[in-house]
Parts: sequence; C-alpha cells; structure tokens
Amino acid sequence: MDYKKAGVDIEAGYRSVELMKEHVKRTMRPEVLGGLGGFSGAFSMKGFQAMEEPVLLSGTDGVGTKLKLAFLMDKHNTVGIDCVAMCVNDVACAGGEPLFFLDYIACGKNVPEKIAAIVSGVAEGCRQSGAALIGGETAEMPGFYPEDEYDLAGFAVGIADKKDMITGEDLAAGDTLIGMASTGVHSNGFSLVRKVFEKEMTSEGLNTYYEELGTTLGEALIAPTRIYVQALKELKAAGVKVKACCHITGGGFYENVPRMLKEGTRAVIRKDSYPIPPIFGLLAKKGEIEEKIMYNTYNMGIGMIVAVDPADQEKAAEAIRKAGDKPYVIGTIEAGEKGVDLC
Repeated sequence: MDYKKAGVDIEAGYRSVELMKEHVKRTMRPEVLGGLGGFSGAFSMKGFQAMEEPVLLSGTDGVGTKLKLAFLMDKHNTVGIDCVAMCVNDVACAGGEPLFFLDYIACGKNVPEKIAAIVSGVAEGCRQSGAALIGGETAEMPGFYPEDEYDLAGFAVGIADKKDMITGEDLAAGDTLIGMASTGVHSNGFSLVRKVFEKEMTSEGLNTYYEELGTTLGEALIAPTRIYVQALKELKAAGVKVKACCHITGGGFYENVPRMLKEGTRAVIRKDSYPIPPIFGLLAKKGEIEEKIMYNTYNMGIGMIVAVDPADQEKAAEAIRKAGDKPYVIGTIEAGEKGVDLC
C-alpha cells in the first residue's frame, strides 16, 4: 500500500505546480521575494515606507455553487477570476491597492491540466487587479470530494494610507451615486439560479442558445465577475474623492448599500437609471421571483457603487470609462434613516 493507492497522487501534484508556473509569472510584481514553491510567500513593504500611516486590508472569499456550472460545462479557466474578484473588489472598496493573492483548491482527484486551467483564471484575475499570485495550496482529498469536483477559495492582502481610506465619514445629503456595470450574475445567488434552471442544469441545457441573452445559457451564467480595482485607481488618479463605496455581492442592494452609509444618510436609487442585463429578467420570469427578492439577492447589473460630490460627477464618470467600465448615475444620498430606497 502507498499514498497513490490511497487516492493521492504526489506526482500529479508536482506536475500541477509545473503547469502553474507559466501562469503565475504573469502576475509578478517587483516586491515579490523568492519564487513559487516555498513554504510561504514573501512580499517586500519597502516601497510603501513613504505612506504616513500604512494600513493593511484583507479580503477572503470563494466561488460558491457557481462551480457546479464549471463542472457541467467542463470549463475551468474563468472561475479563478471570480475567486480573485470577490476578494480584491472588497479591498478596493475600502480604498486599498491589492498587493498579493493566495488561492486554495481542494479536489477529489488532482488532474494537473484541470488544476492548471483553474490557476490560469486566478492568474488572470490577479493580472487584472495588479496583485501578485505569491502562493497557494492544492489539496487532493479522495473520499471527501467526488473525483471530478473541487472547491476554490482564496484571500487578498492590500494596502492603503489611512488618510486615503474610503470610510463614508464625509458622506453628505446631495452626494451622487454612480454605479458600475456588472457582467451578469457574478458569483452570488447561484443556489437559487440552479434551482430556477434545474431542468437546464445539463450539458445540453447549458449549451442552449437564448435569443434574449445573445448567447447560451451556460455562457451567460458563467461570465466571470467584473474586477473594479482599476476603476477605483483611475478615480484616485483623477483627483476624485470617493466618499463611500459599495461592492454589490450576496444580499444584493438591500444588504450591501447600507454598509457604505453613515448614520443619518439614506441612499435613493432609481431602478430605471441603467439597463438591467437580460439574464436577470429571464431568471425572474422563469423562477417567478418577486422584484424585491431579486434586488435582495443579485447585483441586477450594478457591481460597484461609489458616492461622490455632485461637482465631481462628470470627472468620475470619465475616470470609470477610462478604466474600461460603464458608469451610470443611479441615485443620490439623502438625509434620513440609514438604509436604501429603490424607486
């Protein structure tokens, strides 16, 4: 008896690491010390010594049951972008610059090519956000996961000068809310998605083309989460003060928008101020889901919201466009009980 007969292939692990290296190289930053394969990842902080009061920011998340689509579609090179996005967007939301990322993959069987495909997505997410992929773990766990399934999670560490952090403290009535377009469902609410499209959760069903979507159901659902790090960087470079920021994830508008507000302020958002991607209309119609539940579960086409002074509205929109994102003026801040009104 040996480890391989018990279900863990050490040689496959070595092969996975070799295949990963080309993807990891694309994410390197000058602050990274050492290479892939050490017991820990090292990152120099020397370049940030000029900050008055440097603050480390962190975010951790996974991809959730969206992975079930990857299994059914046998498409594994985009879920890594989702994993990175869910973490770095949170760091950017606080005014931080993502520095590095580490991933964790747990699988029933280590298939090196599949693991490398997953990591290629992680590396692409890191490239988009400017974070270095400095380490990770691939755990082969036979008997715990089915052979053809895996889980994926990770965490990001970023940095900000305390004076540049986005806290919401300066938020005031009259401030403008600018939303940035999402790429679709992103990585939240997929347990409900899979329930609604239960009959379509097959290779054939997911490959069915929908006229209203302009693509197959599978491609519309698996579209990777948008990364907004560059948009926040462009806003800062343009001299726009972001007073508050909100990443629309699980819990939709009703749970996440109040998190950007200070006491005595209320967000008023106009639902007709931007185009809602057709995937949400199809989801609501087929699942007979009430509108409030949709806005309490999904991003409904807006992945990130920033609050700015109305005088900075045009400058902010231009900076967001420069980053390749689509901005929409979706509402305002009013005085009142902390919360959100969708009208």
